[in-house]
Amino acid sequence: MASAAVTAELRCSICMEIYRDPVTLPCGHNFCRGCITQAWDHQTHLWEYKCPECQKRYLNRPKLVRNTTLHNICEAFHATETDQEQTGVFCHYCDFPVPATKSCLQCETSLCDHHLRKHDRSGEHTLLPPTTDLGKRKCSVHKEILKYYCTKDASCVCASCSVIGGHVGHKMMSLDEASEEKKKKLRNDLQTLMAETEEAEKRVQSLEEHRRKAQEKADGEAEIVTTLFRDLRRRLEELEKKVLSDIMRRIQCYDDIIRQLEIKKEELSRKMCHIEELCPGASSPLTQVPQPPANMMSPLRLVPQPT
Repeated sequence: MASAAVTAELRCSICMEIYRDPVTLPCGHNFCRGCITQAWDHQTHLWEYKCPECQKRYLNRPKLVRNTTLHNICEAFHATETDQEQTGVFCHYCDFPVPATKSCLQCETSLCDHHLRKHDRSGEHTLLPPTTDLGKRKCSVHKEILKYYCTKDASCVCASCSVIGGHVGHKMMSLDEASEEKKKKLRNDLQTLMAETEEAEKRVQSLEEHRRKAQEKADGEAEIVTTLFRDLRRRLEELEKKVLSDIMRRIQCYDDIIRQLEIKKEELSRKMCHIEELCPGASSPLTQVPQPPANMMSPLRLVPQPT
């Protein structure tokens, strides 16, 4: 199996990470292709190239050749690192972090494929998928493996709990039976939910159809109302124009009469002036003040005189 020494051999001396596309120089040292390329691109002396590991100098830039074997090993190692990041459970017996394939409930350890072959596979050992919560699979009181399910308290218990613990006399089921019963109930619940979902979907479709019809009806009514109010506005505007026109027409009639009288007045004045020119001694009837007759007694003489 892999060890720390092997891991050190898989690290690039420039970036100190596992090789990415490793290449080999003529001197035999390996580097990431990107690391050695960047190092040579930023070197001071452009007329010579040297190995960062052994300082061997090259007059011409060496051709970078991929190390196929090292590349495959590093790719497998990167894949292992990805699995480790995803599971987070490693073998307890490997010197190097290797993903575990099983966890032993009795031993409270996780094992890789290599150590699992050496592990005791007797019935006393219960193997589970890799997990870090092995303690949760044991009774917190008696530190025994949880084997039964108490239907009254709806909890998992160990053998001691059912005999001397707080679950004495309660109905017990094996974990497998309880699991199957729970799965059966969940399947029934799923069928019920699927039926309710289908019914809800039908109602949604029905409501959408009613909504579509209502929308079409509303659009038709809205168009009718819009046309009606547009016609009403047009008629009101026409009536407004007509009333204002009648008012202006009446005012215009007064103006016409006044203008005609003014014209007539001017014409009469011209005629009067013409007559006065023809008869210089004649005065205008409008300027003559009638005098009372001579024999007309003065009104003052009719007042009685005192004796």
